[in-house]
Amino acid sequence: METELDLEGVRTVRLQYADLHGITRGKDIPVGQLAGAAEHCVHFVAAVMTVDLAHNVVAGFETGFEDIAARPDLSTLVRVPWEPGVATCIADLEQVATHEPYGVDGRAALKRIVAEYAELGLTPVIAPELEFYLCEPDTTTREGWRRYVGTDSNVYTVGPRADPRGILQRMMHAADDLGLEVLAGNHEYGRGQFEINIRHTTAVESADRAFRLKWLVKELAAQEGLLATFIGKPWNDDEGSGFHVHLSLCDADGTNRCGDPAGEDGLSGVTRQFVAGVLEHAPGMMALFNPTVNAYRRLHPEALVPTQVSWGHDNRFTFVRVPRERGAATRVEVRVGDGSANPYLAYTAALAAGLDGIRRELEPPAPLSGLIYALPEEEQGAPLPATLPDALAALAADEILCNAVGRKLVDTFTTIKEYELNRFRQWVTDWEFREYSHHL
Repeated sequence: METELDLEGVRTVRLQYADLHGITRGKDIPVGQLAGAAEHCVHFVAAVMTVDLAHNVVAGFETGFEDIAARPDLSTLVRVPWEPGVATCIADLEQVATHEPYGVDGRAALKRIVAEYAELGLTPVIAPELEFYLCEPDTTTREGWRRYVGTDSNVYTVGPRADPRGILQRMMHAADDLGLEVLAGNHEYGRGQFEINIRHTTAVESADRAFRLKWLVKELAAQEGLLATFIGKPWNDDEGSGFHVHLSLCDADGTNRCGDPAGEDGLSGVTRQFVAGVLEHAPGMMALFNPTVNAYRRLHPEALVPTQVSWGHDNRFTFVRVPRERGAATRVEVRVGDGSANPYLAYTAALAAGLDGIRRELEPPAPLSGLIYALPEEEQGAPLPATLPDALAALAADEILCNAVGRKLVDTFTTIKEYELNRFRQWVTDWEFREYSHHL
């Protein structure tokens, strides 16, 4: 077997893939088994793709929990910088009997939509922006954790005051060594909140990088005795964590097709159509970009998070923001994502929506500027789903997105989320006791 990676000194290969939550699942295999795994796959019980976050298997009973096959994608093989002797490889999931893509694999869904762009001579290029909090153990708090840095106003600061243990630097260097092409890192607006920016690349590789960045951050935090969390709103008294997605479309020569000096606002027709498609399907995208109950706690105007279906030029209140750069840097940014989103599913949803706009040659409404919430209500755009149940209903009603992502995947995702919602509805919160017990 030949790969691009020199495996000298590697004893273990960590096979990885994302479940529907975006969690890293897989197995460690001896390096000598890698060739056999690439040819014959490694098997897993399909229940791993139908489990909720409370360890309940909630779907798949009708098939008797058959096996699924994981085939290493050797192009993703890379050494793990912080574990000597270990390499990691992302796997594609397949049906055992036919070796066709497994219907509940987000990476397979993304590959399908990318292939549809290729039929139009277009290649989507994407860069993710992911925010996260670092937390230290604290048994005196309700959650059992406190913010790693509790000082106010550390936004866009670096060094020991913002990161006293130098953890961000170690994460950045490890991400670079892993091949994620780090551009920058900094303390974000929240106390103990950080962001690591990585370079744009083609859609599947970009999703792989986002998936690996989240895994890396959580792994290195755990080594420090910390908790890293990407959930949208971990604290009542602090900022939310987002997942912003920057997208552009290139032709076969690698030229960015999004800009056009002769076009309106310097944008090409295909870019305007893409934006129109994203706006058309914005409600249905919400469940895949904001897949938890918690995600909707950060969706309010003061948080620079969109609550309406709108777009604008360099306007952070809008669902789609078009930065002012043109030429090779022309792109659109979908700003609604929550840090907990599965990048493969979020990318697939955004690209499917944009593709529908291109195929139907949709035209977006007028861009909004300034404080859009000061505009007359009818000009602000339709409201986005404000809860997870509403978002799931919007996804179910969107035939284009459901078909693009895959019916089996959407049905499994929805079943897991409905079970999660039922558990949430039955849980008594500390707020309820504090609010009512003394008086009622």
